[in-house]
Amino acid sequence: MSRTRGTWNTKGVWAAGAALAAVLVLTAYSLLAGGDGGADAPAKSGASASPGASGAASPAPTYAAPADWTEPERWTALPRGQRTDDRGSQVGFPHTVEGAAAMAAAANSTRIEGEQSTTDEQLRIYHSYAGKADKSAQAAERVELEAGQTDKTLAQEMGVSSGQPLPSGAYVRGHVVGYKVIKKSADEVSVWLLGRVVQKNGETQKEESSYTRTLLGVQWQDGDWKLTADAIRRAQQDIAGEAQPPMVAPGDAEFNTGGWTAIREAS
Repeated sequence: MSRTRGTWNTKGVWAAGAALAAVLVLTAYSLLAGGDGGADAPAKSGASASPGASGAASPAPTYAAPADWTEPERWTALPRGQRTDDRGSQVGFPHTVEGAAAMAAAANSTRIEGEQSTTDEQLRIYHSYAGKADKSAQAAERVELEAGQTDKTLAQEMGVSSGQPLPSGAYVRGHVVGYKVIKKSADEVSVWLLGRVVQKNGETQKEESSYTRTLLGVQWQDGDWKLTADAIRRAQQDIAGEAQPPMVAPGDAEFNTGGWTAIREAS
C-alpha cells in the first residue's frame, strides 16, 4: 500500500534520540562485538552513533521535511516471510535479493510498548534472525545486557521505574521505509536500510521521530536469510571510502539522488 504525502512528508523537524536509534541495532552489534574489526557500540544519551559503524544505525541530528513532494523513482513491495516462528517473527523469505532485503527489514522492525521491552524485542530478533554460527550463550547475553541498558534509558525518559511497563500510551516503534542494495550474489546480500523510529512518552506527550541509516549483510543459510557477522564485515569493506546515502524521508528529492528504493506494504 503506497503512502500519501500527508503520511510520509509531514512538515516539521524530527530530533534523533539515542534510545530511538539503539532499538534498531543491538542484535547486529552483538554479532560483531568482540570480533576482529568490531562495530562501535550504539550511541549513548547525548551522543551520535558512528556513521561508519556496521550494524549501528546513524541517526540524523535534525531533519526538516521539504515543502514539496518528490515522487520516489523506485518503489517495491518486499515479500513477506512464508511463516511465523515460535517467537512471532516472520521467517521463510524467498531466495532472492528482495527476499534478503525483506528479512533485513524485518530484523530492523521493532515495537516496544506496555510490557514488551527492548530486551524482549532484541532477543526475539537475535533468536529468529542470527546465523547459526553466530549464536552462543555469550552473544545472547550481550544482546540482553545492551538491550537492558536501553530499557533503563527509556524508563528514565518516560518516568517509570526500571523493569516496569511503559506508561499508558507510551511506545517506541521502528520500521524500515527504504533500502539500497550495496552488493549482491546468489547467497549473500549487503544493504543500507533507511528506518523511521517514533517515540511517545505517554498519552498526552508529543510523538517524536527520527530517521536512521543501518548497514547490514545477510547470508542464505539452511533455507532462509540470516544476519551474520561475516556478511556484516564484508559489507563494511564494500562501503569503505564511499559516500553514505542521506537520511531523508521518501518524498524528499535527496531520497532519489541517494539511490534509495521506497518500500510499499505487501498486500
